[in-house]
Amino acid sequence: MQCKKKGECPAIPTPRLLPQGSPPQTVFRPTASVLVQVEPVGRWFEAYLRRRNRNVSASFQELEDEEESSEESEDEELLLEEHPMLRTLDPKDWKNQDHYAVLGLPHLRYKATQRQIKAAHKAIVLKHHPDKRKAAGEQIQEGDNDYFTCITKAIETLSDPMKRRAFDSVDPTFDNSVPSKGEGKENFFEVFSSVFERNERWSTKKSVPKLGSPDSSFEEVDNFYSFWYNFDSWREFSYLDEEEKEKAECRDERRWIEKQNRASRAQRKKEEMNRIRTLVDMAYSCDPRIKKFKEEEKARKESEKKAKAEAKKREQEEKEKARQAELEATRLAKEKEDEEARQAAVQAKKEKEIQKKAIKKERQKLRTFCKNWSYFADNESDGVKMMEEVEKLCERLELMSLQTLNETLASGSKEECKAAVERQVEEVNAQLQREREAEVQAMQAARSAEQGSGGGGGGGGGGKGWNEDDLQLLIKAVNLFPAGTNARWEVIANYMNLHSSSGLKRTAKDVINKAKNLQRLDPLQKGEINRKAFEKFKKEHTSVAPSIDNAAPSEPSGEGNLAPWTTEEQKLLEQALKTYPVSTPERWEKIAAAVPGRTKKDCMKRYKVRDLTKKFSALSCGVQMTPLPTLKCLG
Repeated sequence: MQCKKKGECPAIPTPRLLPQGSPPQTVFRPTASVLVQVEPVGRWFEAYLRRRNRNVSASFQELEDEEESSEESEDEELLLEEHPMLRTLDPKDWKNQDHYAVLGLPHLRYKATQRQIKAAHKAIVLKHHPDKRKAAGEQIQEGDNDYFTCITKAIETLSDPMKRRAFDSVDPTFDNSVPSKGEGKENFFEVFSSVFERNERWSTKKSVPKLGSPDSSFEEVDNFYSFWYNFDSWREFSYLDEEEKEKAECRDERRWIEKQNRASRAQRKKEEMNRIRTLVDMAYSCDPRIKKFKEEEKARKESEKKAKAEAKKREQEEKEKARQAELEATRLAKEKEDEEARQAAVQAKKEKEIQKKAIKKERQKLRTFCKNWSYFADNESDGVKMMEEVEKLCERLELMSLQTLNETLASGSKEECKAAVERQVEEVNAQLQREREAEVQAMQAARSAEQGSGGGGGGGGGGKGWNEDDLQLLIKAVNLFPAGTNARWEVIANYMNLHSSSGLKRTAKDVINKAKNLQRLDPLQKGEINRKAFEKFKKEHTSVAPSIDNAAPSEPSGEGNLAPWTTEEQKLLEQALKTYPVSTPERWEKIAAAVPGRTKKDCMKRYKVRDLTKKFSALSCGVQMTPLPTLKCLG
């Protein structure tokens, strides 16, 4: 039997030939060794590491024995300070005794380990046990009256972690004092370092930041005070409970004891936290680093504020410069624009003056040509009529039409000139007729709309139609009684009821609604109303003496024309007054030129007489005449 690989087959016994009569024997042939990887674990490996680290060669049991012997040697080396008044302690007052001093560990106190506490207890028991002392011939008190009870209570308290924690919280040797402000300012780091190191034993967190040095950074100082301002203390005061609930006789008494103990613990805990807060506040107020940091922070804020103010100032200056530049550019652009507009206005004014002079010249030519031809009439009545038509042409024709007509009049015969003027007059009259028809249609449409909406009035006579006489009477009343008249619209309504021929009674509300509707009319409708009022006035005054109506215009003289004013002269004067307003230069010369046969003095005198007549008629009604720009009565 052969193996495929070396080391894979186990040891195979090999038979041998032995002498006859000898016992049988088996001979084994060793095979090759195999390399196996192992992982060292267990206490034997730990013992090996210890031997290697200590450069010794010993077994694990030997090391354990050595460790036990070293602990015993350490226990023997532990220095104990025996309580000088141990034998005089009262066992009944064991709660107020110092347990560390009783066990001989006043120098270690809360730093003592459990092993040291056990060793100290072992040593003191060997010395003060009642059996030892009785064997030595000492008189022993019976029961719990012996001071050895204090040693028992001490080990019971310090060996139990909870009881030891409660006792350490009220350690009678701990200094709870807080340095004063005067001490802290003089030697801050020397005074407060020891205080904080003394109080850090109460922290639940093991990593407690140190007070540091004068060169500590802001982060270190801020971390220190943040920790202490949020300090979490494990100190509790259950050891100082006056009553023990185990002594209670019933459940209610036990609850009452627990309530009293909780209240006293909470009060002591509050006082402890106030003490810690007072300590931290005192340190914060005396810390020179805080003052330095505040000054640095103040200087930094001042510099930032100054830099911000300077930046804002620069920004304002830049904005002001930009605004000034923009204003300057706007001013220059406006000046340029104004100059261009002024030049354009001057040019337009020049052109307008030129055109105005040209029109005036052409109109004067037309009047001169027609006057030279005696207005193409055989009698005075036809001449007056033709004069009106010529004035109408001067009023309506534009410059080009006037120039064309004047050229025709300058080069043609009398018949040709008459035909040209009559043809032009027919065109102008046809145009005027069309405009009048359009105005009438618009007025009729407005009247229809007004009647369809109930006449625009309320109760009384507001729903009844208004004829032309009532409209003219309303316009006249509005002019006679201007704004400011006491009970104006009632006065206007009474005036209309007194003078109206329709027989309808109007109220103040009807008059107000109709006046508002008239004010909303467009200029064409208002012009149509005024035109009808003038025609009515002309019709009513046709009873003038024929000698006056048909009188020929007299020649102007130095003393003025004393002849009565005819109807035609009056119409020409009124037309001239409208054509040349008050702002027109040399107004009365132009008005006199528009009224043939009358001088400037005659026109002014006629205007004054007419104005006085209107004023006297207004005074006869008891009111002051005040014309309205929107409702002007021509009658």
